[in-house]
Amino acid sequence: MATVTLLAWLLDSLLGLGLLWLGWRALTCADLFKAIVLFIAFGLLIALAWVRLDAPDVALAEAAIGAGLTGALLLAALARLTSIETDKVATEQAEATPPKRLASWFPAIIMLFFTAGLGYTLLSLSPYAAGLAPEVAANLDSSGVINPVTAVLLNFRGYDTLLEVVVLLLALLGVWSIGGAIESRQDRPGPVLDLLTRLLTPLLILVAAYLLWVGAHAPGGAFQAGSVLAAAGVLLLLGGWRLPPKLTALSLRLALVAGPGAFIAMAAFTLLMQGQLLEFPPAQAGMLILVLETVATFSIGTTLTALFLGGRPQHKEKP
Repeated sequence: MATVTLLAWLLDSLLGLGLLWLGWRALTCADLFKAIVLFIAFGLLIALAWVRLDAPDVALAEAAIGAGLTGALLLAALARLTSIETDKVATEQAEATPPKRLASWFPAIIMLFFTAGLGYTLLSLSPYAAGLAPEVAANLDSSGVINPVTAVLLNFRGYDTLLEVVVLLLALLGVWSIGGAIESRQDRPGPVLDLLTRLLTPLLILVAAYLLWVGAHAPGGAFQAGSVLAAAGVLLLLGGWRLPPKLTALSLRLALVAGPGAFIAMAAFTLLMQGQLLEFPPAQAGMLILVLETVATFSIGTTLTALFLGGRPQHKEKP
């Protein structure tokens, strides 16, 4: 028993030190590509840290969105950078003029400051504090689901998830306001990418459906399923697949606003019927949550895929 405890302590210590090192390296790395790779590795370690904290739902979301999709979005943004010559000049000037020592260590100092604050906060917590777990467990039967995380995110505090979906849509609108998507070449993908696209896309869709269904009683849910669905969309985009022009206008926009629209409609319905925002009737709570999560999954997957595209799809009318 003592050996297991010691190994767990060593693993947690190495995990914490690895997170500090990767965070510092990602912030101070001059090469943008290396910084993105370090960020993806940081996200994977963060997911492992959430597993160690017995939070598998958060770990799934971090691995799928924080490390996977966000890393892909950063790589897509890096590919869109057009000021290559300006970056070369800036790099040459930076190499010619060494930065001040304090400025180069500033990110590390800020990280250590926040780490110390978080450590002090955790050590100050009472080991006997139960939090809100007893209240959630006491009302779980009326939530319509068995998984307490899903009960909190979709029932007890559903407006938090509503705001998250709206923020995701606003992020896409911000990207679209910059300009249109870069027109891709119509070259056929290589045999390896083509085979991976054909094999992995159906598998990712099945995994997304499983995560959506299992979220009612196990780790999973709309955001995890939506991010996996977006991974299938990203894979299709990398393989050269594009939406037909007639689907880049109204149909795409309807898919993007379906998630926030469903949440807002459900919030108005429950407010009129129950007198509380997103408070579902216990008898229909399970079905309503499943419908809401299904629409949100499709909308989240579409939004994340559109973010990877990097701009507003161009809709050219035929003369």
